[in-house]
Amino acid sequence: MQAYPSPSAAQTTTITLTAPPTQQSKSSSDPIRASVSHLLSRCFSLPCSTAAQAFAQLVQPTARFQLALDALLPILDSDESAELAQRILVSFILYSLYVPHPVTINPFKSALLVVYVKEREKALVMANDGGVCPNEQFVWVLWKILKGDGNDIGPYSPSTLSRCPLPPKLRAINLVLDEELYHNNSDIDDSTYFYSHNTNRRSASSDTDESVHDKLNLDITSPVHRISPDYSPRSPFGFEEDKRNERLIQAMRLLLAARDRVLSLSEQRTIVPMISEIANSRFITSIDLTPIIATNPTVAHPLLVALLTNPNPEKNEPRPFLDILPFLAPTLATFDLYGRLLRDQTRVTVPGYSTIADLVLVEVLGRFIHECINWLDQAEREEREGNISDDRFAKGLQNLCRFYTSLIKLSIVDPTCDADSTEIAHFSLRNARFEEANALYRLIATSRF
Repeated sequence: MQAYPSPSAAQTTTITLTAPPTQQSKSSSDPIRASVSHLLSRCFSLPCSTAAQAFAQLVQPTARFQLALDALLPILDSDESAELAQRILVSFILYSLYVPHPVTINPFKSALLVVYVKEREKALVMANDGGVCPNEQFVWVLWKILKGDGNDIGPYSPSTLSRCPLPPKLRAINLVLDEELYHNNSDIDDSTYFYSHNTNRRSASSDTDESVHDKLNLDITSPVHRISPDYSPRSPFGFEEDKRNERLIQAMRLLLAARDRVLSLSEQRTIVPMISEIANSRFITSIDLTPIIATNPTVAHPLLVALLTNPNPEKNEPRPFLDILPFLAPTLATFDLYGRLLRDQTRVTVPGYSTIADLVLVEVLGRFIHECINWLDQAEREEREGNISDDRFAKGLQNLCRFYTSLIKLSIVDPTCDADSTEIAHFSLRNARFEEANALYRLIATSRF
């Protein structure tokens, strides 16, 4: 059995992409697409993860989806003009665009599934005739990706994956997906979906429960998921659950979009009822929160509350989500979120704290004020040096002073406490030329004396 090469050496490979001479005319009109075409034609010997990183570096985030539609999907669908290694590489790139989120909400999931069904059917026809289809490796790669295990193939090159023979239990006939993850009819081509529900499935032989690692000496395989040959559509009693799952997936997709644009009111109404389930799924990471807060603070508030109150194996340690809050820019969206959190009386299970408001007040607010002052000082220096020409310093200062004034008036912070207000008092005095800073300093001073 031919073994895969060790990924340790391949992972350190770096590439520099330049358009080949034959594509110079095309590069002049569309250099990004020419570079992507060049990437897809020369990176077969590099790890899949390296090629995916190169694609991400070449294409701006806002352009990746459209370029994937125009340049990658035609290669994925082609079973004649494209090499097997190239189709494997394209499949991994489409998968990697939406990592670390579940593959079930990847917008290219249905396209990958359609190709998987079509290629597996071809392999089954040839297997029934006693032959071995050359696309067996491609079917296995698609199976791994659709199972959510695409990262396992990242260290290996497309050329290696396309050439290495598979053991019998990883032949296409034994690779059956758990259809519970792919039940959304609207996402799948009609004929393919009909096929996937009505074609008689063949299960693996009785030895498929053994560890594949023993045969390949690899960590990249996992036990085969099988569906019984007498599989039938699910009971009608599961219809409501199916509809709820569809709403959950739609809400997850909208949350991903919320990082880049302001959601409409109807889109927000779609998300809010599913916030608790999204938090329980651990779908949202702390990295996602910052752009969501900047563009959609009204959605960010219930989402953050759900994340902070959601029980988890770490005994509801909310540190990853709290750690991003002090470093938010002093914008109206940020202060709107803080105002909501500091008045939120939702109970938490974090030891030593009773509500969201207590937790944010003690753990976050002081550091946030300190970081806001640092941010504004840096903006003022850049303005003096002529590096920026906007009014971010003046606007940020006005927002911060108004925000802190409202906290004093609502009795959320104590202006007589040195630990709470000394730093902001010094900052407001230093910038007393601004009306808002002057008013804040006078409020603090009169409270103390």
